[in-house]
Amino acid sequence: MAMNILILGSGGREHVLGWKLKQSPKCGKLFFAPGNGGTASLGTNLDMNPEVVNTKLVDEINYFCRHNDVEMIVIGPEDPLAQGLADRLAKPGRIIFGPEAAGARLEADKAWAKQLMRAAAIPTAEAKIVDNYEAAVAYIETREHGLVVKASGLAKGKGVIVCDTPAQALDAVKLIMVDRAFGDAGNQVILEEKLNGQELSILALVDGHNIFVLEPAQDHKQAYEADKGPNTGGMGAYTPTPLLTEDLRSIIERQVLVPVVDALKRDNANFKGVLYAGLMLTPGGPKVLEFNTRFGDPEVQALMMRLKGDLVDIMIATAQGTLDKVSIDWDKRYCCCVVMASGGYPGPYEKGHLILGLDEVAKLPDIKVFHAGTKQSGKEILTNGGRVLNICAMGKTLAQAQEKANAACDMIQFKGAHFRRDIGYRVM
Repeated sequence: MAMNILILGSGGREHVLGWKLKQSPKCGKLFFAPGNGGTASLGTNLDMNPEVVNTKLVDEINYFCRHNDVEMIVIGPEDPLAQGLADRLAKPGRIIFGPEAAGARLEADKAWAKQLMRAAAIPTAEAKIVDNYEAAVAYIETREHGLVVKASGLAKGKGVIVCDTPAQALDAVKLIMVDRAFGDAGNQVILEEKLNGQELSILALVDGHNIFVLEPAQDHKQAYEADKGPNTGGMGAYTPTPLLTEDLRSIIERQVLVPVVDALKRDNANFKGVLYAGLMLTPGGPKVLEFNTRFGDPEVQALMMRLKGDLVDIMIATAQGTLDKVSIDWDKRYCCCVVMASGGYPGPYEKGHLILGLDEVAKLPDIKVFHAGTKQSGKEILTNGGRVLNICAMGKTLAQAQEKANAACDMIQFKGAHFRRDIGYRVM
């Protein structure tokens, strides 16, 4: 029997998950809340906002699921997970893909996560956690080198500022704690040593008992080419990456993934969902930059392009603790995902600009366009966010995949569009 599925979220992650779920014979009707201009072609977009979890939202979702025979709910974004939506929607016979609040805290509270890593002896950067602006300034003034300044709470992937000098760190702390650039996420700040090396994204499925590591990917956070400019939610990613050897995979599983899952269990969090470890490969070995508790975006777009397997089965197994009975295979080719962003992103940007060229790109082989910040208006697709589109291309080599993705981006136009042409350059 095919099951009806509700996907909560409006970004490129939710579009690609819907695209992959739809390929399964076990997928019935697909619903997105709220979805975007691309998800409407896969199923039905609903007028719901899952970013603010309250009794009204929970009642709306339960009512909708009851009247539309929805058996599985996939929670995409971090905010509803952190607010405990998975806990509040849990019912006998209903499958929830996404961790409960106790597990999602690993992403939602970076200060707590840092303390948990210290207690579990997980390799990570040295850091000072501060609760007020004056204490932050006093600490920075004792430093001679650059720091990474992080808002402790959720900030849409933008609450991390890499500072080359103490003076830049002082500006960053003022932006976060005084100017309140990220709101309450900046009530507490982590002042972290600046690590050097290649970044690596490791995503694993965790079912409470088993850990299944997915193919490695590399994200590109900075807004502009050659890793210049401010941090963003991600400007592109590729997979696989040659950075992960079998020996390094074993070290990461043994020193990072297993200890953090065990530490969460000791804290009464039986983690089920996606565990994302953002790592820096330093001369002294891999160190954790951050944990996320959902699919990375845009890493998941590239991963789903290469996944050979039934995503419905995989999500059910993750939720029900039977990952050891699932087999996952991968397309041997590379996938390069390039993000097309609105002018001004990650700062202020305009919405409502017409997007042209999507129909032409849809005809290209080995290319898929996943919508992130878009909305449908009649037959037109308009911009509706900072990161607008994810253009994914497959190739026998990373260079070929990058070239195809960039060529497809050149065929798409909207006012202010910008993207990085160098996704994957660090290993090329």
